[in-house]
Amino acid sequence: MADTNASSSGANCLEKLKSYLRTQKGFILAAEIVLSLIVLICYAASTYGGYSAVAICEMIFAIVFFGIFMMELDKQIQVVNWVWSDLFRAGIGAVLYIITSLICIIGGSQDGARIAGGVFGLIAGLLFAYDTYIIFLQIKSTRQHTAASTDDRV
Repeated sequence: MADTNASSSGANCLEKLKSYLRTQKGFILAAEIVLSLIVLICYAASTYGGYSAVAICEMIFAIVFFGIFMMELDKQIQVVNWVWSDLFRAGIGAVLYIITSLICIIGGSQDGARIAGGVFGLIAGLLFAYDTYIIFLQIKSTRQHTAASTDDRV
């Protein structure tokens, strides 16, 4: 009897994963995770792996937000404003990826893995910037604009 409940909850989680991956936000977060993993592998294979900290942090943050949004915990835990937190995560990730990738590409002569990590990091930086833009548009569209009252009666 316990196996039936465990398999149904596992199937429910798998269905949530499949349905969330079909959304635009789920696809972007999954792409951020995969690109961060590729950048991490490239930086780890280079002779100077000091830039892998950015890829590790951004991959972990993307995994955490992917899990929160997939399981719809953002609707249950309302202490944190998840949309603004996601905006800051994506914006900081974009800036860090672009800066470290440019440094790796410019200073990575004779180290192909470092240059490859820089190129994939630039792609990841652009993806994080696109995610920031999408989140900004979401915040802008959900903001309620109420007109000021011009009525003299109080």
